[in-house]
Amino acid sequence: MLRSLTNVPRDYAWGSSSLLAELEGRTPTGAPEAEVWFGDHPGDPADLADGGTLDEVTGGSLPYLLKLLAAARPLSIQVHPTREQAEEGWARESALPLDDPRRNYRDANHKPELIVALSDRFESLSGLRPVADTLRILDSLDDVPGVRALRERLSGEGDPLGDAIGWLLGGQAQGHVDEIISAVVGAAAREAGEEEPALRAVAAIAETSPGDPGVVVALLMNHVVLRRGEGVFLRAGLLHAYLSGLGVEIMAASDNVLRGGLTPKRIDVPELLAVLDTTPGEVPVLRQTGDEAVTTYPVPVPDFALRRVRIDGAAVTLDVSGPTMVLATAGSVHVTAESGAETAVPVGTAAFADADERSLTLSGAGEAFVATPGR
Repeated sequence: MLRSLTNVPRDYAWGSSSLLAELEGRTPTGAPEAEVWFGDHPGDPADLADGGTLDEVTGGSLPYLLKLLAAARPLSIQVHPTREQAEEGWARESALPLDDPRRNYRDANHKPELIVALSDRFESLSGLRPVADTLRILDSLDDVPGVRALRERLSGEGDPLGDAIGWLLGGQAQGHVDEIISAVVGAAAREAGEEEPALRAVAAIAETSPGDPGVVVALLMNHVVLRRGEGVFLRAGLLHAYLSGLGVEIMAASDNVLRGGLTPKRIDVPELLAVLDTTPGEVPVLRQTGDEAVTTYPVPVPDFALRRVRIDGAAVTLDVSGPTMVLATAGSVHVTAESGAETAVPVGTAAFADADERSLTLSGAGEAFVATPGR
């Protein structure tokens, strides 16, 4: 069986006032539109075309949550727990009401995620940069006390990145934070070397979050720019923040977020550091190879799998297993199931096929993303 899914964009302050409207070919509302959820998560289950919501069909059993995400300004720097950490945190906080602001854990699940760019440029911070590379960036800044203090932290033994992040977010380093931010802004204005893109990105973050210690945490992270169709997988424990652009995001069905800056919301520094994987390194960009109609984004988790399908007149048939979503992102997309059920999928909406369907055929001329449970 096929069902048509829609949802109302969520109006988070960092959302774009134009990207989702441009994707769907409608007039912008003027309000921020940040995310459209296609899933059965109780926080915002998708709407069914014939009334009701998707969770009434699935019983809340979907292992993944599929989204459109449109960012005009940086999201909070954040990290998500492993399943074991989530289970322990959920049990530890069991006496707190779900809406209690002291809560870190909204469920007992992990939240690995994959983002694929729909805009020509999607900018993000993904993972912690190798310390030696960050020290080279610090060498391009004015030698003010805050920069010297950060360099000293990063040059220490043990876990220098965890030590630096705890220091920056702990509330006692604001004077140094302000000095570092000022030095970054100054260097970004004059720098023309290989560090320039990262410096400019952090300086731009400082404009939207003046004085926020998360601006300096961002200086420790890899600056990653995705082009349309490119993706990045973010494992549990990996610090990240999306900065700008339009994308398709898929994740395990969870709402567990530990924040590390660029937000007015509560930051629990000890819990953040307990969950954070401070192992530095580049995060691989997932790219299409060849001119195939179907691009697969390999991820090492069983919760979800995502394929990008480009249709140019010739129909494309995909084997599917488990409850499947087809999210249209360009052109004209039509879906026919093995059972004979069929539906058009307007851009910005999705079709849901239950687990009884074993194959789906996409036709028309356009682009769609197909989400299934992983294997």
